[in-house]
Amino acid sequence: MSPTMIPILRALIYIASFVTVVSAQESSTGTASNLTTAAVRSASSSACVAIGRALGSLIVESSGSEYTATAQGPWSLFNSLDQPTCIVYPRTASHVQVAMKSIFHFGSHYAVQAGAHSAVVGGQQWRLISFAHMNSVSYSPVTGTVTVLPGVHWGDAMAAIEPYASDIGMGLLLGGGISFISPLDGFVLVTGELVTATATNTYSDLFRALKGGANRFGIVTRYELYPAHTGTKDEKSWFGGIVVYPGLSSVAVSNASARYIREVTDPKAGLIVILNTINLTAVDANTVYLFYNGAELPQSIFGDFLSIPSTSQSLSPLSYFDITNLISGNDRGNGKQFGAASWVGDENTFLSGYNHLINFTRTFEAELLASYMIISPVPRSQWTAAPRTRGGNSIGDPGVSYAAINFDLIYPAGVTTVPKDANTGFELLLSQTPPSPGVPLYINECHGSQNVYKTYPAFAALEKTYAKYDPSRFNIEHTAGPIGL
Repeated sequence: MSPTMIPILRALIYIASFVTVVSAQESSTGTASNLTTAAVRSASSSACVAIGRALGSLIVESSGSEYTATAQGPWSLFNSLDQPTCIVYPRTASHVQVAMKSIFHFGSHYAVQAGAHSAVVGGQQWRLISFAHMNSVSYSPVTGTVTVLPGVHWGDAMAAIEPYASDIGMGLLLGGGISFISPLDGFVLVTGELVTATATNTYSDLFRALKGGANRFGIVTRYELYPAHTGTKDEKSWFGGIVVYPGLSSVAVSNASARYIREVTDPKAGLIVILNTINLTAVDANTVYLFYNGAELPQSIFGDFLSIPSTSQSLSPLSYFDITNLISGNDRGNGKQFGAASWVGDENTFLSGYNHLINFTRTFEAELLASYMIISPVPRSQWTAAPRTRGGNSIGDPGVSYAAINFDLIYPAGVTTVPKDANTGFELLLSQTPPSPGVPLYINECHGSQNVYKTYPAFAALEKTYAKYDPSRFNIEHTAGPIGL
């Protein structure tokens, strides 16, 4: 499943720098190293030795069962094949600082792994500094905030907090966040300096940049989050579930999705649409998740979807906790590839994009296991609901409702790299399906060739902030990540 299907929280974030040292590898997300392979390996080895001397063999590993499990653990098979020079397993923010200072000193390539759930090939999530041991969750009834360390998986966080506060939904915080209760917030400098960034302190520009800036602005060692109170797991205050449609309904579902994006303004409504482009005659080709924070699905909002002939419907009262468990995405063993688009609610735009994906899929069908177009609404209320005191984010308000589109490819088991011809075709597809004017792409679902930052309405400010905090461009030169800064 796509990261858009993982719920999210508004966040107030503490940030610090942290890294893991890995051997260098060119990637589609854009490492910008001018070093030779020998120089890269030498820098990584020197940094690993220095970090190992400072922190010890329990924290810095270059072999063993934990090392192997971490290296092979990413969600996408494409990102599980690198062999890091060493992996740093920090227990505290100070460990991250020590590691980052050595990495900076030796000019080593590095990467960070938290949940490892991404399809960005070669991206920072995969390269291995592992937060596996920084995984605690706590709730303060005094401040009403949740403190989450970066190694926590969001499902575990919700389960841990539910007895004390309401169920909370969190997502990929540094990507900007999409969910049924959106949006969010997040950091250390590349020199190893540990700082706390909030919406109102000296680092407020950094705080804002992290939310949508992905991995380019530092390494988060602690998040302090304002939870969205959605009720306990026993409070069935939502209604909805899953509707499955045959492939013959794809056009009708696409049109209904475009109208929903254009017309629905009720912030209590939630929707995710998954359109299949392989085996279009199947009776279970398309899946739609429909939710409403109320006793039923209003016809005025969901009538278009409910009127389309379906194969099956599973609709009932639900808690938000139930909703998060309905939408899973933990399957491993296959290579995945994402590409992003963002569109306003126009039927022709949606159908054109879907047809382009069908054409791509038919061309490369022998190389693919599955191909989907996933539609996630980003309503106008997502930009206007959060108080200005929360610090905003690096994306910038586009002023319209739109849909984040994820072109989601899954390759057969045993395929260990993205086929070059399929990747070239995929890049052509993305050029044929550009975002609507002024509408930002969702960075957590981008392809390495996409300049997501440039689509941000607030790009100029983001570019200035990056230059301020990383004037030597160390991050760009030494870790894989989105292009464009």
